[in-house]
Amino acid sequence: MEEFEKPPVSMEEDTEMEESDAVENPKASQKSSSDSESSDSEEEADQNEQLLALEYELSTNPSNYDAHVQYIKLLRRSAEIEKLREARENMNTLFPLSPEMWMEWAKDEASLSNDSNFESVEKFYERGISEYLSIPLWCEYLNYVQEHDPKVRDCLADGISKARNLFERAVTAAALHVSQGSQIWDAYIQYEQAILLTIDQSDIQAKEKQVQRIRSIFHRYLSIPLASLKSTLLAYKAWEVEQGNSLDAEPGDVLGISSHVASAYQKAEEMYNAHVHHEEQITRQDISESERFQHYMSYLDFEKSFGDPARVQILYERAITDFPVSNDLWLHYTHYLDKTLKVGNVVKDVYSRATRNCPWVGELWVRYLLCLERGLACEKEISAAFEKSLKCTFSTLEEYLDLFLTRVDGLRRRISSASGDGVLNYSMIRESFQQAADYLSPHMKNTDGLLHLHAYWARLELKLGNDLIAARGVWESLLKTCGSMLEAWKSYIAMEIELDHINEARAIYKRCYSKRFSGTSSEDICHSWLRFEREFGTLEDLNHAVQKVTPRLEELQLFRLQQESKSFTGATDQREETLKNTSRERRKSGSSAIDEQPPAKWQKYTSQNKKLHKKENTQGLNLAEANDGEEKEGKVEKKVNEKQMKDTKNTTSRLYKDQCTAFVSNLNITGLAYVDFKDDVHLAAAVAKNKQMFLGKKLSVARSNPKQGKRESLAHTAPGEEASNQSGGHGRSVSKESGEDSKGSRGRKRVENIQLKGKNTFAVPRNVKPLGWTNKPGTREEEDEKPKSNDEFRKMFMKT
Repeated sequence: MEEFEKPPVSMEEDTEMEESDAVENPKASQKSSSDSESSDSEEEADQNEQLLALEYELSTNPSNYDAHVQYIKLLRRSAEIEKLREARENMNTLFPLSPEMWMEWAKDEASLSNDSNFESVEKFYERGISEYLSIPLWCEYLNYVQEHDPKVRDCLADGISKARNLFERAVTAAALHVSQGSQIWDAYIQYEQAILLTIDQSDIQAKEKQVQRIRSIFHRYLSIPLASLKSTLLAYKAWEVEQGNSLDAEPGDVLGISSHVASAYQKAEEMYNAHVHHEEQITRQDISESERFQHYMSYLDFEKSFGDPARVQILYERAITDFPVSNDLWLHYTHYLDKTLKVGNVVKDVYSRATRNCPWVGELWVRYLLCLERGLACEKEISAAFEKSLKCTFSTLEEYLDLFLTRVDGLRRRISSASGDGVLNYSMIRESFQQAADYLSPHMKNTDGLLHLHAYWARLELKLGNDLIAARGVWESLLKTCGSMLEAWKSYIAMEIELDHINEARAIYKRCYSKRFSGTSSEDICHSWLRFEREFGTLEDLNHAVQKVTPRLEELQLFRLQQESKSFTGATDQREETLKNTSRERRKSGSSAIDEQPPAKWQKYTSQNKKLHKKENTQGLNLAEANDGEEKEGKVEKKVNEKQMKDTKNTTSRLYKDQCTAFVSNLNITGLAYVDFKDDVHLAAAVAKNKQMFLGKKLSVARSNPKQGKRESLAHTAPGEEASNQSGGHGRSVSKESGEDSKGSRGRKRVENIQLKGKNTFAVPRNVKPLGWTNKPGTREEEDEKPKSNDEFRKMFMKT
């Protein structure tokens, strides 16, 4: 920077000063010169190393923003002009430059040029003000034009017109800036006052016209809510006094000026007072960037409530300057412009800047293409924007898909409406689709997005391209990558049916019905084929489809049954293991508690009677608690079983009917079943299934012999069991699932396993015989089995 800011004669002046110092003190000058040369050489070597490192970094990673900034700083320090220009251009190709960087660039170029090529420097200022809102950059630009443009500097007519147009642009772009806009207005008034001084005093009409122009600028200035309103009012009244207008009011009072100016000033002052709180919040230095951003958003909501798009846009530009890479801010800004302005160069310019600041946001590119289409941009401009977007890196594949579809949408609309510029044809749509498919297919297999892309493509091949073969080729290319996606086959079939190509649709069904799809899609395609033949085919076609589909459906049902059995068995085993562990822990804790009971001392009858009643109650409670625990456990297990059976009921109802009818009838899942067979062959087949798994349970299948069962029941079984066996007949087989017990038998088994332990145990539950069991009258067994009362128990103990 220092090299560019030195005046042209600085080198000669420095040389003269160095020579005079050398003449006065030659030894000191020699020593200092050697030291400075040594330090300069070390610094230069260090700079060269840094430059080489940054050049390598930028060659491998051109998108490194910080590396670009450091590289430009080092080049400015080393005064390598050509490399510096190239570095700035390279960076600006990828990124927008900050206002400070544009200001440095323009000053550097101005120091190397003269007034003859001032227009080249103006281009740098123009590029700078088009990227961000910067009041200092605008002021630098206005000052440069006034100083270096000969026509403006000499106040020629063309120069005055050029300067005024530039000032009006500055007013439109920045004069509404609440805190800094006054700088533009002050510069504008100073320029017009300078022109007034150049007018000849004799030219009263021209002078009066210029005075009125300045007065008009003051009136506009006073109607805007800026931070310098009061000082502006003082300056205006002082200027009016200079023009010979006497004002009776105080300097800070609105009295004495025209009523419409005073009214506008008061409204501006009220508005500024309403804005001052928000201005203070966004300009605070003791808050974080996130807090400042939130203050900006609140300020924008407040500004939108007044309904002035110009003021809202200025505030958005201020926020963008402070937060240039906030994609949320750019999305809000462009959405607001689409809603309020909709079309125009202003909206297009904002979208262009948005995509340069946040190129990784796919939504901004999509809306940019739509903005260009609404603005009737040429195909060259739209195509260039689309190609730029494809070079960006988005976070999701859906953003790329949306971008391709937006491009195709625009081409389709312009081709259909014949609004193109003579260069549009369907081949451009086909190229866009092919480009999208090549890029997205490897990454979006079996997704709805890829299906939608190809369906859209095939439809346009038919409607716009009038090419059925190409449309079928689109579907075939999709099936190569998404052949396991049922919807792809259905969409292909739907297209053929819509075109009334029944045979082609049937051929596609024949290709896909035997494929394995996810979930229940394999069954769906089979049923879909049957519906298709019922609605479009002949009876022979329907019979042929049934012959093809039925084995496939049976195969799928068997496979699904096996999978459900595995899952059901695993869940049942885990549940039983959990219940066993729980029961074991309960029995262990219960027996230890009983063992730890302290011994009781036998006393006389009265004390024994009391203790006996107490012991009976305690024992009864313990037994009730044990039974209650087992009953609760049984209920839990029953609920689990009911839930498992309910879950599988819907999916296996048809399978029960098909498979059970083959070898059993009247099957009772939780107990026994007697099955009648028409001959011994089928009976032998059923017996062969003994110990096989069926629905997660091991079957126990045996031939039933009623006569033998009757003899065995008289010798070994209770009458209740005899009645059960006698219900069978010839040619019967007994089937029982070994994994299940009836509720009653399970309850009796657990009660019999309960053992009352302890040193004072006096009663043990009697063995319960099956219902219907009888003993010979008068036997010892009958007497033992006769229930005893509590008094009889007491007498038994008293005898001992």
